[in-house]
Amino acid sequence: MQPLAESTPIHSRSSSARSRSSVKWFLLFWILMIGLGFYAVYSYTNHLKEQVLSELGTQSQQQLTVLKTDYESRIDVLSQQVKDLQNTVQTFNELLTFTKDNASNKTDNSNKLYTQLNEVRKQLAALQKEMDLLK
Repeated sequence: MQPLAESTPIHSRSSSARSRSSVKWFLLFWILMIGLGFYAVYSYTNHLKEQVLSELGTQSQQQLTVLKTDYESRIDVLSQQVKDLQNTVQTFNELLTFTKDNASNKTDNSNKLYTQLNEVRKQLAALQKEMDLLK
């Protein structure tokens, strides 16, 4: 019976050493897995963030393009209206000059033309203000 008693302590020492070694490897494996999990989550969130930022940049660029074309079309329309009003003012000025030159004491058409000219100038000033606001 003696040999059995001696073999048991040696066997228990080697199994406890093996169990400690396997526990260390097991813990090391789980720490490594947790670390890899954190790294994967971090990488994925960075990827999602970059993707969202890219999509937002694209959408904002498209919206800016739409706003720019709308702004330019409004400016073109207002510019054309201003040119038309300037032509009308110039025509009224020529007509007023002609009327002044040919006016007699019996008719007073110049006051009517001045009134119309003042109205056109007011409209021109209003359009100019709108154009300045758009700029």
